[in-house]
Amino acid sequence: MRKHLFFAFIFLTQISLAQNAPIPKSYSNLSYNSDGKLVVNLNGVKVVESFNNSPRVLENLIGSPKGNDKGLSFNFGNAVETGKLYYGFIPYHDTKYPLPIYFKRTSRIKDGKAEINILKMGGKYDMVSWEKNKRGTLGYRVQDSSGNLLYEGIVSFKGNGPFSVAKTIVEGPTVAMVDSDNATIRIKTSTETELNLFVNGNKITSNSVLHEIKIENLEPSTSYDYKVEVDGSVQNYSFKTAPLKGSKEKFRFAYASDSRSGNGGGERDLGGTNFYMVKKIMAYALLQDVSFMQYTGDLISGYNSNKGIHKLEYSNWKRATEPWAHYIPVIPGMGNHEVLSHDFKPKPNDWPMGVDRFPFETESMEAIFAQEFTLPTNGPDSEDGAYYDPSKRTIDFPSYKENVFYYTYGNTAVIVLNNFYWYATRLPKYPETSGSPHGYIMENQMKWLRNKIDMFEKDDKIDHVFVTQHSPAFPNGGHTGDAMYYHGNNNIRAYVAGKPVKKGIIDVRDEYLDIIINKSTKVRAMLTGDEHNYARTELGPKTNMYPDGWKGSKLKLTRTIYQINNGAAGAPYYAQEQMPWTNMVSGFSTQNAIVIFEIEGDSITMKVTNPDTFDDIDDLKFQ
Repeated sequence: MRKHLFFAFIFLTQISLAQNAPIPKSYSNLSYNSDGKLVVNLNGVKVVESFNNSPRVLENLIGSPKGNDKGLSFNFGNAVETGKLYYGFIPYHDTKYPLPIYFKRTSRIKDGKAEINILKMGGKYDMVSWEKNKRGTLGYRVQDSSGNLLYEGIVSFKGNGPFSVAKTIVEGPTVAMVDSDNATIRIKTSTETELNLFVNGNKITSNSVLHEIKIENLEPSTSYDYKVEVDGSVQNYSFKTAPLKGSKEKFRFAYASDSRSGNGGGERDLGGTNFYMVKKIMAYALLQDVSFMQYTGDLISGYNSNKGIHKLEYSNWKRATEPWAHYIPVIPGMGNHEVLSHDFKPKPNDWPMGVDRFPFETESMEAIFAQEFTLPTNGPDSEDGAYYDPSKRTIDFPSYKENVFYYTYGNTAVIVLNNFYWYATRLPKYPETSGSPHGYIMENQMKWLRNKIDMFEKDDKIDHVFVTQHSPAFPNGGHTGDAMYYHGNNNIRAYVAGKPVKKGIIDVRDEYLDIIINKSTKVRAMLTGDEHNYARTELGPKTNMYPDGWKGSKLKLTRTIYQINNGAAGAPYYAQEQMPWTNMVSGFSTQNAIVIFEIEGDSITMKVTNPDTFDDIDDLKFQ
């Protein structure tokens, strides 16, 4: 009997282990224990993975809305047992940038449940004519008993008592991308449903949950109205196509980063994002008539192990940008707070060490980013195939698709990099797992960058190139101990399959600078964040790039560009620190900031403004 029980135990253990994802060969010292849990071996001590199993995930905070005789009911379960539900109509018909207008009453959340009485929102409160049309859309906010705002959702309804939940556009429509002859509209619906998009006299039908619709055969520099219809509800917006490639016509674009939760309460911390400041930035950008906005990293608080929490935070960030993203592309890049990881705590109260989640194709921070946004797919494939690839037969690195890419607008190109690819959160202290450290650019991505810079150098239709990555090459305050510098410690580098790669962080930084400055005549600026401040740093022959006593080789820069750091989109501020290049820094500010570039032919001007106060922070005319 004992023998049979022993073999049964072995069999069940094998089933449990078989259900676990294979560990990529690029990692080291990771294994599964007999319980099927991931463990890391740190000098003979096995540390079991820790996982945030909070019920406060996107699916639960949507609340499973259902219709009833008086309105709608919500069930948040144990995600929010007590709290408040704020709600109000979204008047799509009389505003360009639709936002919920919250009703004078709130609904109490008790035992995880809440009700919205739509019947009491009739008569003088019926701003959307729901009584006549027997349909409408509500925005709602979920607040817990401590006053924390957790989620902002949207739900459409039908009827005038009893009511039912209609098929709802829960994200979008947003203008994901524009070119001179096409545009891509992204829409997410509450369920799989048929959706009609009308533009330029044509009707396009899509049947899905995520609708990514490319509109083709358009004219350059032309404004188009578009209409989206779902289950009888209609929304109307517009977009403008890009100029022909090489066009010298004037346009503006905006830049910001680091909009994760800030301090101050209320909307400054709404489910992982500084909702208040993001809305301010977006409103100011559209007021300045920008054609697109580049938003490179730390959109959300992140550092999650739970995919449902990660998706909740992205949903809130997209909701904050959405009223304005109906009209222009808002193009995100990845930062360190986009991390979604397998976490381990070597000490009980220690900050977790983490590695990028796998399987990489579906669970990595890069894969979730690609699921949540619609972005160009013209980047490199992955780090598979690099000289340090441990296996040519297996996928051992996450994809670069939709997190490293480029796009053009008129005579200008923007290259979006990811120096938090395959990020291991505490690699310098715990290299045992392998991974890539804060700020590092790996071999295949660097090779791709070199090829793209060469491509644009030869392209006579491109006059200006901007390169953006989240972490700066020259930190000035807040990340002087890491970024792409680490106080000049060139021992910091990626580890693959337990072995350090050839190039240290200073080697990588200097190779990067050599490509975008010495090997290029068209790169005008490097756009960065990570540090929660604004700073303009001149990078050129007079810039001191190394610490005192540096004994390694030194790169000589042959021309001048600027590092424009704007990590001031709402995350808690960092003050300035003394660095070897401090004398080349100007305009430093801890104010919230938005950067607006105006390009007309060969001319580039920059203006930096506090979108909360409209204070001027900095300005520059590029030479």
